[in-house]
Amino acid sequence: MTGASPPSTPANLFLVVALNRIYLIRHAEVENPRHVLYGHLPGFPLSARGRRQAAEVGRRLRQAGIVTIVHSPLERAQETARIINAELAEPARLEVDPKLREAEFSRYLQGVPYWLIPVRRPLWLVHRARRGLLPGDEPFDVLGGRVLEVMRRIAGQQPGPPAALVSHADPLGAAWMLLEDRPRSEREMMRKVVDRAAMLEVDLTDGEVTAVAYVPPPVLSDA
Repeated sequence: MTGASPPSTPANLFLVVALNRIYLIRHAEVENPRHVLYGHLPGFPLSARGRRQAAEVGRRLRQAGIVTIVHSPLERAQETARIINAELAEPARLEVDPKLREAEFSRYLQGVPYWLIPVRRPLWLVHRARRGLLPGDEPFDVLGGRVLEVMRRIAGQQPGPPAALVSHADPLGAAWMLLEDRPRSEREMMRKVVDRAAMLEVDLTDGEVTAVAYVPPPVLSDA
């Protein structure tokens, strides 16, 4: 008597895994001749160099298959998103999400030249010592968390196709900190900064982050 054959596996039985790549992009260089912290102020579009940077980022992503670009409501992020989109092989859907906005504390600092901030905005010292102590100052988990909330929302809405998010230095830096589960400190924030027109490539499998890679900004020729 022979042993029983193992049950056969139905030909149509397979494992479905949702894969996503999300590009977290910092806006390109801004026209800022007075060298002020521009924060949430209007009237700060991209510089000529910034427009070239954004176009080069779009060319890098031309064949990435991006179907959605979500951006901060601030002018520099909107312009970066539009220029990137114009370079894609197939235009993506553009969407604005206020969660990608600049850090809230920058409203207190905005309009002041960088070198005068410690003098004219003394609460900056408290902010640097420990974020979240002052009204309107977001702790790292909140600041980076709102970027990651948008990332996971988009990944859940469209499993498979890549997407891009265009935001700002502090929200993206805090998000990077959370993605790598690094200590929540100002030192860590400054140690790994997302440069203008740089990006983080984030891979997700079934909603869980599996890889994070930093892509530096494009190198532009002087021509």
